[in-house]
Amino acid sequence: MAAKSRPKSDVPDASDRVSRIREGVTAAILEHRLLPGTKLGEDEIGEIYGASRTLVRTALQQLAHEGIVNIEKNRGAFVARPTPADAREVFEARRLIELTIVDHAVDAVSPVWINRLQQHLAEEREAEQRGDARASVRLSGEFHRLIAEMSGHSIYLGFLKELIARSSLIILLYRRHDTPACGTDHHAGIVTAIRKRDNQTARAQMLSHLNEIEAELFLKDPAADELRLADVLGA
Repeated sequence: MAAKSRPKSDVPDASDRVSRIREGVTAAILEHRLLPGTKLGEDEIGEIYGASRTLVRTALQQLAHEGIVNIEKNRGAFVARPTPADAREVFEARRLIELTIVDHAVDAVSPVWINRLQQHLAEEREAEQRGDARASVRLSGEFHRLIAEMSGHSIYLGFLKELIARSSLIILLYRRHDTPACGTDHHAGIVTAIRKRDNQTARAQMLSHLNEIEAELFLKDPAADELRLADVLGA
């Protein structure tokens, strides 16, 4: 007697839909299309991605675990609004992780990887020249992710993806002006040092780069920002 064929499992499809939702929300944050505090309605997201509320909720919970989304009881999910203290912690973590990532990247350097990085730099310059701010922000984050991929360290790569998404929210909230916070000249210097297998210079370039991004932020604690109108308008 022939065995009955089992119905195809919907697990792979469910997992793929959850990943698509996560990637879509994260990409929108990286490109500053989703602003901090934006409500993420489960029904609306489900319609966009053709997914059930259960799958949407799973994706949002995963993003909340990464600190990219806040889930509030009886209110729903919102794009996170990182505080100045959160911002300082994120950049402290990035300095710790990315300097080590650069060391691994120098060890793993190859003509293939240098070519990929040079192509990426060309895309960044093109986006900058045509004034495409959203693409520039996304490509800037992708540059740091590429260095992490090049390093071959999967744990650091996972951590850095989360930190890059958080950084995008932080830059959107606290950047002092509209000039690019992650310039192509900085990136080119990092690539040059990696190509030369110069660990010391590569680390120094990355550290200087991250410090400069943070220096462009106006990280003032809310408690210190409580000014009386008379002090401001009557000055």
